[in-house]
Amino acid sequence: MIAMGAHVDQTDPIAEARARGAQLSQFFLGDPQGWKGPQVAYAGGAAALKADAEAAGIALYVHAPYVLNVASTNNRVRIPSRQHLQKQLTAAASIGAAGVIVHGGHLNANEDPEIGFTNWFKAVDGLDIAVPLLIENTAGGANAMTRQLERIDRLWAAIGASAHADRVGFCLDTCHAHAGGNELLGLVDRVMAITGRVDLIHANDSRDPFDSGADRHANWGTGHCDPDGVADVLRSADAPIVIETPGGVTEHIRDLTWLADRL
Repeated sequence: MIAMGAHVDQTDPIAEARARGAQLSQFFLGDPQGWKGPQVAYAGGAAALKADAEAAGIALYVHAPYVLNVASTNNRVRIPSRQHLQKQLTAAASIGAAGVIVHGGHLNANEDPEIGFTNWFKAVDGLDIAVPLLIENTAGGANAMTRQLERIDRLWAAIGASAHADRVGFCLDTCHAHAGGNELLGLVDRVMAITGRVDLIHANDSRDPFDSGADRHANWGTGHCDPDGVADVLRSADAPIVIETPGGVTEHIRDLTWLADRL
């Protein structure tokens, strides 16, 4: 059975998973739009969360803050991004997380993307990657590192030169792929030909049309993602599935059921 779950509040991700009949939970360890943290809010702290999650059979995933951009040419962004990503990885290891998800980042429109790929190599090469680091494809940006497959290919070639390359995996977001102009049908095979792996699926419907560049998630069956393409992604990847869709327990149960029916 493929493990499924939702992005939830971090206070008690085990209870959140149980409420949804899920096998995993994803969460932030702090403000997703800020540089403070990470902090574990679970009662008893990191050790208790690790032990309790293991006992409950609930896998934990940590999503790094959105503000991180290790590709950036701006030292005031890139250097803190590397430092904060290390803190996220270390904290994730302390709770026994299955991985840390981070967006691929971007450069300014007039900058050479090769600089971004090199910056990613330097980041990966300098990190202590105690749990898998999962780079996620993104929906928008003319100079994004992971919107188009060609860019992902160049990024993976750069990272591949690092001794830590085997600790870096891929998180495939269906909304981001659709909004980024990538057909979902057959997408896993095209990604696997580049990365050799798909470690996690962010299964989100898209509020906006194909190739819109808009990162706006929708509940399943209400958006623009091709249902046949989604089913193909889920089956082909054979990877754990996280929904990051609007609403709470009721809406998430409905979305998880919609996805399970496609499996």
